[in-house]
Amino acid sequence: IEGKGYPSLLDDDWLWGGDVENIQFTITHGIRNTTHPEARYSEMPRFGADEILEKPQISEVVEYVLKLSGQDYDAALAAAGEEVYLDNCSACHMEDGSGDINQGAPNLADAIWLYGGSRDAITYSVVNARFGVMPGWNDKLTEDEIRAVALYVHSRGGGQ
Repeated sequence: IEGKGYPSLLDDDWLWGGDVENIQFTITHGIRNTTHPEARYSEMPRFGADEILEKPQISEVVEYVLKLSGQDYDAALAAAGEEVYLDNCSACHMEDGSGDINQGAPNLADAIWLYGGSRDAITYSVVNARFGVMPGWNDKLTEDEIRAVALYVHSRGGGQ
């Protein structure tokens, strides 16, 4: 499945790691679910909804993210947004926007977007955050079945 909110399994842009071992762990325990204590977990702050950033700062940081990802952007807003980004986003998404797969923080400097890379989609993510959930499968599949699924997913061309 590929579409908004569903990651492509065919590219090398993997949160939590795309080697067979990490894929197997993710399938086993899931992501951000409440049923598996070892589920991978990360949560981006809701910068707008929780009033961490003011509206002008959100506009600035969005323009800076557009710049990082090679899209059209407002240069004046992006220049101001760099400081907002470095102060609030770089701890997880890195100074260069490359992200940190070990924290589940996506790369913002490429053209691969889980929820869309438009100005509006990025603004929504900054204001409200995203919180996708994947169930763990260790109570539905055997360890051998999970291993087989992990190998299959890895063989489809994605992963590392």
